[in-house]
Amino acid sequence: MTSDSLQRFETIAREAQKYSIHISEEAEELHPFDERNIHPAIATVSKALFDDGHYAQATFEAYKYIDKEVQTLSHLSESGFKLMMNAFNESAAKIKLTRLSNQSEVDEQQGYKHIFSGAAMAIRNPRGHEHSLKEAPDECLDHLSLASLLKRKLNERIV
Repeated sequence: MTSDSLQRFETIAREAQKYSIHISEEAEELHPFDERNIHPAIATVSKALFDDGHYAQATFEAYKYIDKEVQTLSHLSESGFKLMMNAFNESAAKIKLTRLSNQSEVDEQQGYKHIFSGAAMAIRNPRGHEHSLKEAPDECLDHLSLASLLKRKLNERIV
């Protein structure tokens, strides 16, 4: 290897190192909400709580938001499990997530009905009824990711 080739190799290696350090610095600056693509509406009600370490409360606020969105869109006054079962009822859907024109679409509607109602029961309710519930940051982010999916499904509903 000639000294000219060695010099070019060292120059390329130094530049590559700068580039890889730059990428890792950007990754460190990325907020967990951005990494998980948390829906902006969910971030609005949860991000400050998350940043302050109030993970269970951040989750609770996200699912209260989902509950209110479903109430508003369905024009129903119930809450939680009963609201979700009525709003997404595939036989008389107040909120249609599919066209309900074939069995696959009916199954998808029914599946999301159970996901929405299950989230209300398993995620929202314990945080609304227990005063000292603790939640880890990753668990909170998982819950907020699901809330983001639910919000996106509401945004994509059939009007």
